[in-house]
Amino acid sequence: MEIIDEVVTKIPDWKDKQNSITPLSGGLTNSNFKVEVDGLPYFVRVPGESTELLAIDRNNEYHNTKAASEAGVAPKIFYHLPEYNVMVLEFLNGITMSKDSLNAAGMPTRMAHAIKRLHAAPRFLLDFNMFRLTEYYLSLCRDRAIKIPDGYLDRMPTVQRIEQAMNVKPLATVPCNNDLLAENYIDDGNQLWLIDYEYSGNNDPTFELGNTCQEMQFSDSQIEEVCTAYFREASQSMIARMKLNMIMSDVGWGLWAAIQAKISTIDFDFWGWAIERWGRAVEKMDSEEFEEWVRDVQS
Repeated sequence: MEIIDEVVTKIPDWKDKQNSITPLSGGLTNSNFKVEVDGLPYFVRVPGESTELLAIDRNNEYHNTKAASEAGVAPKIFYHLPEYNVMVLEFLNGITMSKDSLNAAGMPTRMAHAIKRLHAAPRFLLDFNMFRLTEYYLSLCRDRAIKIPDGYLDRMPTVQRIEQAMNVKPLATVPCNNDLLAENYIDDGNQLWLIDYEYSGNNDPTFELGNTCQEMQFSDSQIEEVCTAYFREASQSMIARMKLNMIMSDVGWGLWAAIQAKISTIDFDFWGWAIERWGRAVEKMDSEEFEEWVRDVQS
């Protein structure tokens, strides 16, 4: 029996009711399903294989999804089956967003407002730090002989410079999703919902902002729009923090993609994605603006 079929039988409220299971596309780590029970839709996510290697803590994910739901930006949890690491969530009737749709006029502002609501949520269970996660991913790659992009280790002193610069005047951490790629926004016509809290944790808010700007490949004017909508101004120091965190987004998630290329059974070109992200990170590290960003975050 497939795990999703087994999960459906384990929920007492669904016993002796008509149900249908429809696979949903789009997941890069897990398998997602729409389950209709007597006509009522639910969203069910079944974890992929070996996701614990990616530093996903399912207790943290559950706690933080619940907190984000309380803040009104994430779907409600109806059932939790910890023995399967499965949550049954409210099915959101909305449009799963894309890079193109989030690049539309006004969207950067809407994104920033949704993110600010999330950051006001009850404190998350664990902290998230992309510098520490990168170190963990590197150790995993070394221990398991996982291929990483050429020149990666040579750039670690630059990564250390970024961390040192941002630690001069650190920001207070807030509850962050940390993985707001386009498909983790759902637009129901009234608000943007933020989903998927596998990598969530208390973090520097400018990582969240920089990470999502990098995922959308926003222009400088769009980055300024996000910054202004969130902080009420686009100061040089906050823009610089976002820009450096855009680099760290590609540094860390590029390694994630390299690991997925080794362990995932999902049909996706993870290695190509790793190379693409690493290339973007290197380009920004080598840019004329890099030294300005390092200086601005310390001023």
